[in-house]
Amino acid sequence: MYAMTPEEMVSRLLYRDGLMLVIDKPAGMAVHNGPKGGISLQDHFDALRFGLPRPPGLAHRLDRDTSGCLVLGRHRKALAQLGKLFRNGAIAKTYWAVVEGGPDADEGEIAMPLGRLDANIGWWMKHDPQGLPAVTRWKAMGRGPEKLTWLALEPLTGRTHQLRVHGAEMGWPILGDSIYGTAPRTGGPPLQLHARDIVVPLYKNRAPIHVTAPVPPHMRERLLACGWQGEDSSAFSVHSREAAAAQ
Repeated sequence: MYAMTPEEMVSRLLYRDGLMLVIDKPAGMAVHNGPKGGISLQDHFDALRFGLPRPPGLAHRLDRDTSGCLVLGRHRKALAQLGKLFRNGAIAKTYWAVVEGGPDADEGEIAMPLGRLDANIGWWMKHDPQGLPAVTRWKAMGRGPEKLTWLALEPLTGRTHQLRVHGAEMGWPILGDSIYGTAPRTGGPPLQLHARDIVVPLYKNRAPIHVTAPVPPHMRERLLACGWQGEDSSAFSVHSREAAAAQ
C-alpha cells in the first residue's frame, strides 16, 4: 500500500467533532504498525490534528483488508471514553459482506465461541466451545449469480476476526478471505468486507452519532450483482459538528 498524502488522509474524513473523528479506512492497509513494520494508516494521523497538539489515536481496530468506518479519539480523555463504550458493547456496528453461498433463511443469529487457533500464529482464530462468547446477527440483503449473497452483519461482541470465522464455520465464507475462506493467498479477489455503519452514543443529551462509509470500488461490482442500487458519493461529505458550530 502506498503512503498517503495529507490531502488524501483528510479526504477520507467522514465525521469530526471535538472528541471524535470517523474516517473511511481503505482496504489493504494496516491500521497500525505490526511486528513486521511497514507503512500503516496510523503513520498519517498527523494530518488529522485540526489544531490540536497531538494526532488522534485509534479507538478500535479493523483488519488490514477490511474497509470502512474507523473511529479515532482526538485526545487521551476522548480515547478513554470511546474505549469504555466499545468495551461495554454500546457502539453499534454494521458490516456489509459478499459471501460464497449464503444462508437459506433471510436473517438470523450466530452464537459461536471463539478461541486462538494456535498461540504461535498471530491472531488467527477458530470456533472453540471453551472460547470467549461471540455473537453475530445477520440479514440477507440480496442474492446474486455465482451463488453469492450480500449480507449485513452486526457483531454483538468484538472478537478478533469474528465475522470471518463465523461465516466460514456456517459454510458461507466471505469472498476473498484467504485465511478462513477459499481464496488463494495471492491473486484472488480482495476481501469483500466493509464496515458500513457505526452508531456512537458519545454525548448524554444528544442523539447517537450515526456515520456511514461509502461502498469501496472493489466491492461495487459484486454488490450491484446482488441487488444493491448504488449510491450518490456526494452524500458522504464530512459531517462536522465543529464546522456547523462555526457557521
